Amino acid sequence: MNILKKHIAGRALWAIVLAGLMLPAMQVNAGSVVVDKAAEAAIKASFKATRPDIVISKVVASEELPGLYLVTMQNGPVVYASANGKYFIVGDMFEISAAGIESVAEKKLAPQRKEWLSEVKREDMIIFSPKGEAKGAIYVFTDVDCGFCQKLHQEVPQLNAAGIEVRYLAYPRAGLGTPTYDKMASAWCADDRNAAMDALKSGGFVTPKKCDNPIAAQYQLGAAMGVTGTPAIVLENGSLIPGYKPAAQLIPMALR
Repeated sequence: MNILKKHIAGRALWAIVLAGLMLPAMQVNAGSVVVDKAAEAAIKASFKATRPDIVISKVVASEELPGLYLVTMQNGPVVYASANGKYFIVGDMFEISAAGIESVAEKKLAPQRKEWLSEVKREDMIIFSPKGEAKGAIYVFTDVDCGFCQKLHQEVPQLNAAGIEVRYLAYPRAGLGTPTYDKMASAWCADDRNAAMDALKSGGFVTPKKCDNPIAAQYQLGAAMGVTGTPAIVLENGSLIPGYKPAAQLIPMALR
């Protein structure tokens, strides 16, 4: 999970402004990514002068809109900025292609989500597996006190019957060190974690228990992936489905 420490740990709200004047600068190719050292320095200096609490981890030239730069912030969003750092844009960019209208950010983030999820150990998740061979899987960032998470959990048997494996990751919406976190920690630390999850998702009680657990890392992972609420469902290809979807809709999406 070390790779996650280098990525976004949360999201913030930012003002939206239009891109403006561009400064000429020398560009260096780093593989297929164009790194503009002068623009990177100007953008970092501009933010540091007005918001020293903002830490910029990466600046690369936008492949979609020449003259704009993709700025990755720690504990914040990815934004597009002008080369002088004076103007920036917050929001999603869409591409019109033969496949239809697609989110540029989603196209880039989906393979990254897939890579991150491949690093999560099975023993760090609470997994409900089908009896036979799995024909597909979904990753679900969940909160045991979330009503729609509880509703989705009631349909886990239906998903399993269709060959879909359900892999739960923890995302306590209220944050770490909260009553919900304590409940989820007790589930992750339980001798029978599936039974504990069943109990909590039905409004029941589990014996409080503490242990070393992956909840903080999974909470950070969810934030990096763009999770803002629960349930948040991620398919094996890295596509994110925000919010509840009934099993009948999930099954064809999750089948390999």
